[in-house]
Amino acid sequence: MSLFRFLPLLRRTGALWLSAALLAAPACQKATPDPATATPTAAATVLTGSTLIGEYSAATLASRAQGVPLVAALVKYPIKVYRLTYRTLTPAGQETTASGAVLVPVAPMALPVLSYQHGTLLPSSEGQAPSYYAQGSDVWSLVSLLASTGYVVSAPDYLGYGASEALPHPYEHAASLASTSADMLRAAREFCQQQGVQVNQKNFLLGYSEGGYATMALHKYLQEKFAPTLPVTASAPGAGAYHKTAFARYILQSTQPLSFLSTYVWVLRTYDQVYALNRPYSFYYQAPYAAQLQADPSSAVPDQQSQLFAASFRQAVLNDSDAPLNAALADNDIYDWKPAAPLALFHGTADDYVPFFNSQDAYDAMQKRGATQVELHPIQGGDHFSSATAYTLGAYAFISRF
Repeated sequence: MSLFRFLPLLRRTGALWLSAALLAAPACQKATPDPATATPTAAATVLTGSTLIGEYSAATLASRAQGVPLVAALVKYPIKVYRLTYRTLTPAGQETTASGAVLVPVAPMALPVLSYQHGTLLPSSEGQAPSYYAQGSDVWSLVSLLASTGYVVSAPDYLGYGASEALPHPYEHAASLASTSADMLRAAREFCQQQGVQVNQKNFLLGYSEGGYATMALHKYLQEKFAPTLPVTASAPGAGAYHKTAFARYILQSTQPLSFLSTYVWVLRTYDQVYALNRPYSFYYQAPYAAQLQADPSSAVPDQQSQLFAASFRQAVLNDSDAPLNAALADNDIYDWKPAAPLALFHGTADDYVPFFNSQDAYDAMQKRGATQVELHPIQGGDHFSSATAYTLGAYAFISRF
């Protein structure tokens, strides 16, 4: 889910609000090891290399917001963009090299660091991963404008993109999204120390769709594993599928068309591999789709779940009788915990791609656990795509408070 596609909407409806927001801103039982528990210690270095992509003047950055004079006027600092490589772990607990982009404002003071988790990228969109810094990508456009106001931005590619392109992307796998993003954040701070870039102790987290899910997972992971060294200042996840067990039941009992079933096939494939379920496609899907997906996991699927999924699989999930799969789903539930730092949940109330109940359930569960700095920001009438503009504006305004 790319935020860049919403820049024309910002031109028409959001420029004034974006200006106000940015002006305020400172500059289960598992069959495989879990990277959330096996990740390198906080004392270990993770950065392995850096390459300068380019330096971009304030005027150049402002030109990327043509047609939005108020936004262009917010550009303050030139930025340098680097591609970093760093050590991290696969879902199987094996060390590998990953990559990402770091955007460094050329500014005379210590700056906060912002970790930006991107949305879903299909394998065919490899070139849109942050470390390529491709024209038209989120990092090239809106994220660069944000960096120029005074944030060092850490933008992980995730496993399966960039330097780790040969690996399958563990789509919607909370533990590896969190650990890979955290190790990129560590690498970015190591890089700043090497280069003499002044950064303060503030760490902000943003992301939408898969990026929202990754942001939530990252916040929880940093709080549990790196609280003394990488404390979260505030996070603003948007439209993430945080309640995986409820989402699975929602899908498998739906009667309306669901436009996102191809991505849910990706989720099931990831969990089948990561948790070593190793089931045939015919376990999950009816004919002819089982054979088609086995031949090409990206092949088209129907939008009616009753036509796609095998009846026995559907009933097993709905009846809670598939213990291994239910454990895998529960292992990726990240809605029920108590954040210590401020957290704002943004979600469109009419989202039919990632239903709103994911954020409502997270808010309710966190409130029940006694969290006092959690906010729920419903985007009234917004769907998964139209809500991205309001998310962008609201998230920037939220982190600007800290």
